[in-house]
Amino acid sequence: MSTKPYRWMMVEPGRPMVRTEFEIGELAADQVVVEVAGCGVCHTDLGYYYDGVRTNQPLPLALGHEISGRVVGAGSAAGQWVGRAVVVPAVMPCGTCELCTSGHGTICRAQVMPGNDIQGGFASHIVVPARGLCAVDEKRLAAAGLQLADVSVVADAVTTPYQAVTQAGVEPGDVAIVIGVGGVGGYAVQIANAFGASVVAIDVDPVKLELMSKYGAALTLNAREVTGRDLKKAIEAHAKANGLRTTRWKIFECSGSGAGQTNAYSLINHGATLAVVGFTMDKVEVRLSNLMAFHARALGNWGCLPEYYPAALDLVLDGRINLANFVERHPLAQINEVFEAAHAHKLSRRAILTP
Repeated sequence: MSTKPYRWMMVEPGRPMVRTEFEIGELAADQVVVEVAGCGVCHTDLGYYYDGVRTNQPLPLALGHEISGRVVGAGSAAGQWVGRAVVVPAVMPCGTCELCTSGHGTICRAQVMPGNDIQGGFASHIVVPARGLCAVDEKRLAAAGLQLADVSVVADAVTTPYQAVTQAGVEPGDVAIVIGVGGVGGYAVQIANAFGASVVAIDVDPVKLELMSKYGAALTLNAREVTGRDLKKAIEAHAKANGLRTTRWKIFECSGSGAGQTNAYSLINHGATLAVVGFTMDKVEVRLSNLMAFHARALGNWGCLPEYYPAALDLVLDGRINLANFVERHPLAQINEVFEAAHAHKLSRRAILTP
C-alpha cells in the first residue's frame, strides 16, 4: 500500500466515506504538519454525516476535530514544534483580532475548526496553524498508562465541558447537574467533581448512570423513571440531606436532545446557571420569563479556548479525570463501520480512530 498521506473523505452525507491520498504541499510560515495518532468520533461528526448539518467548507471533506499526534513538519516560524507530541484544539482562534485579544476567542470570526473549516483528522496527517497547540508531556502520559491516541478526546470531549464548568463558576458546595452522561457529559461529571461540586448525573441509560456513580456522581437519576417536577424534588432532597445549596445550581445540558434541554430548563432555580453544551437540531418550547423570575442565566459553550487546554490535560495526566475506561481505539480503516455503530448507539465508549 502507498505510504502517501491520506484522508477518509465524506463525499455526501450518509454515503460511505472514501480513502483518498493527498499531497501536503508548501506550508505557510505558521503552519505545522501533524502525523495523526488518533481522532475521536464526536456527536458533531455524526450530525454532519447523518443529520445534514452543513460544514463551512464544501464537500468532499474529511471530518474529525478531536486530534492528537506528533508534529513532523513546520513552516518557517513554527520549527520549535517539530517532533513534539500535541493535542490540536478543536477550535483555533486567530489570536490577533479584537475578539481574541479581549478574551472572546471562541467567537473569533476567523477561527478554524478541523473537519468543518479545513480538512479534518480522520486522516494520516493534517495541516493546522501552530498557534494554540497543546504540548503533551510523554513521560506523564506513559505514567498515566495512556497512549498518545487516547488524549485526542481532550480536544473536545474533555476541554468543552472544562470550559463550561469554568465559565459557570463551579466551586465547592455547588450542586452541579449534568444531563446526558455519555461522551462529553461523562467528562463533565468528572470535571465538576474535580472542581469540588456535588454532581447529579441524569440520563436514560442505566449502564451509563452506574458507571458515573463510580466516577464522580454523588446522585444518579434515570429521566425515564423520575420525571417532571419529581426530578427537581429529588435533587432538592439530595441537596438538603447533604447540607448543599438549594439555590444557584449549575446545570449542564450535554445530551444534545430536545428532551434533555427541556429537562435542563425545568431545573432552573434561584440564581441558577444553565450551560448549554450539547447540540441538537430539535426545537424546544420554554418560558424565558423563568430566567427573569429566578434571576438565572443561560450560557452557550462553543468549543474551548486553547489557553484552557493545558489545565484540562493536567486533570487527565494527574488521574483526576479517567480517560482509559471511557475510550476505545479502532483502526481508521473501519471508519464507516464505527460511524454506523456510534449512530446506532452500539458503542459504550467514545471511539478513537487510529491510522
